[in-house]
Amino acid sequence: MTLEILTADSLAPIRHGFFTRKGGASSGIFAGLNCGTGSSDQTEIVAINRSRVAEAIGVNAEKLASVHQVHSSDAVHVTTAPDPKPKADGLVTATPGLALSVLTADCQPVLFADADAKVIGAAHAGWKGAQTGIMEATVNAMVDLGAARERIHAVIGPTISQRAYEVGPEFFDIFLDEDPENTRFFAGGDGDRMHFDLPGYGLMRLRATGIASAEWTRHCTYFDPDRFYSYRRSVHQKDPDYGRLISTIVL
Repeated sequence: MTLEILTADSLAPIRHGFFTRKGGASSGIFAGLNCGTGSSDQTEIVAINRSRVAEAIGVNAEKLASVHQVHSSDAVHVTTAPDPKPKADGLVTATPGLALSVLTADCQPVLFADADAKVIGAAHAGWKGAQTGIMEATVNAMVDLGAARERIHAVIGPTISQRAYEVGPEFFDIFLDEDPENTRFFAGGDGDRMHFDLPGYGLMRLRATGIASAEWTRHCTYFDPDRFYSYRRSVHQKDPDYGRLISTIVL
């Protein structure tokens, strides 16, 4: 099966892709293109999947840069694929031929590009990273490399949609304490439960940075199991583990 790669016009002509799970070598609960080195999938199979991604994006596998994601607000500048991987959730570069990548399975994968300055970025933005500023940190790191805010375009890839993201009152309080206006990202659920609009919140944070544009591909990871891995779906199905999707961008 061939790989399926989602792209966005606003990031063109920079090469990029939000990869679905189609076209990989993994089997079982990981069936498809599982790129999660931290998963319990076979190491050699994950390596095959990552090599297929690198080939599809036009680089050698050793040029696929990533970080050890920890739901932080830290973004790092890389000129090579770092080994060991630094603990961070955003990475930026101006180095041609280096592909930036992030892994997700419900969290927001965000790709950034200033095509004129030839500066790119990628961020893993779950609710905690988004709330504490990972997207802003990635934009700031790009500006430090010579990008201009008014030229940066950002795209949120497949992530969990509001109707699938049920949360409790303590979660709501975190966002209410940040800004009472954040109530607009919550919808009523059963009892004291609510549904949180993660991509809506992410778009608000991105647009507040003053960048040229921010959009979401409008793909929900939870409700499309044939195309996407989902941590939350795996929990509901009582699966022992779950695959990770990869999103990449390269100059």
